[in-house]
Amino acid sequence: MLSRPPRSPPNLVSIAAAGAVAMAAAMGFGRFSFTPILPGMMSGVPLSAADAGLIASANFVGYLVGAVLAAYGWAAGRERLVALAALLANAILLAAMAATDSVAVFVVIRFLAGLASAFAMVFTSSIVLSHGAAAGNDHVQAAHFGGPGAGIALSSVMVLLIGLGFHDGPGGWRADWIGGALYCAASLAVVWWLLPTAPAQAARTGKEPALNWSRPMVLVTLSYGLFGFGYVITATFLVTIARMAATGAFVEFLCWFIAGVTAAVALFAWKPLVRPLGLGGVYVAALLIEAAGVLATVALPPSVAPLIGGALFGATFLAITAYGLQIGRKLSPKSPRRILAMMTAAFGVGQIVGPIVAGWIAERSGSFTLPTVIAAIALVACASMAMPVMKEIH
Repeated sequence: MLSRPPRSPPNLVSIAAAGAVAMAAAMGFGRFSFTPILPGMMSGVPLSAADAGLIASANFVGYLVGAVLAAYGWAAGRERLVALAALLANAILLAAMAATDSVAVFVVIRFLAGLASAFAMVFTSSIVLSHGAAAGNDHVQAAHFGGPGAGIALSSVMVLLIGLGFHDGPGGWRADWIGGALYCAASLAVVWWLLPTAPAQAARTGKEPALNWSRPMVLVTLSYGLFGFGYVITATFLVTIARMAATGAFVEFLCWFIAGVTAAVALFAWKPLVRPLGLGGVYVAALLIEAAGVLATVALPPSVAPLIGGALFGATFLAITAYGLQIGRKLSPKSPRRILAMMTAAFGVGQIVGPIVAGWIAERSGSFTLPTVIAAIALVACASMAMPVMKEIH
């Protein structure tokens, strides 16, 4: 049923398109559409800030569990089947969010959605990136990781249009989830048609040696884990911050739309700086710019704060994610899968803790200013941890 229709050998354009569409569905909608839908849920369900943080963290717990499970070899030879099944589950779980108003059920659904998005991301990436690497074409990677940004931008447009139709009524958030489910179902058909049957044969197999935890590797892994904490508070609550500042529906839409558009082109934009600055230099620069953007969301006048914050956030968070993992691979060339798993786990713990802490503080302080300032400080600390090893990762 899920086998690919007979076609000529896949070309890099179709492979990159399959990856971008899959990532837009699994990540842009499956994970990050919660951000623009959340303000409507908080007023319509209603949810407290602490509830919202708990639901967001459940999704990240599911993602971490999925990433860890995907690291084992059980899916070898079935990568395409698992990726497509995960995309189908993603669509179903988005629709399920519209069928309840129970916080406990939301937590369960978002946990399962995190699991599904991790499987879709890992196994789609294993196919798409292996073909790009085998062809020596890094534009495939840039297009693939631009997918979440495109999905973020599309989800913001969807929420705006549905909000206009419902006039911000209490039921609008349910329509948002259903709209996302329909989009992801359509995306599944595109990915089924375009995605190659298996990873390229150049993909490495066999047992890797144990990691040698050198000082540079420890610092980079800790930095990457703290980045998970620092980025996720803005990633979860940016539109809610705009709503609490009474900026209006258009600014709420525009801040997340800008974040998505800048994220979609971020890797293309950062690539020319890798040669002069090195991987470490780009990683540190992006972290400092993101810290400025995170701080801007609460430090600038409300009419422009979420727009500038969204632009700087979108321009950096995917680049930091991608280049951070590249640094890990460079520090541990003999065990790339092991260091990827460890850094992903560290990142996952950070992004699980972030929304819970932010929601708890916001519930007691009445705003997201303090947790956002804490996030900005954490991002500066991330950059500080990486600076001592920049020469080793040039």
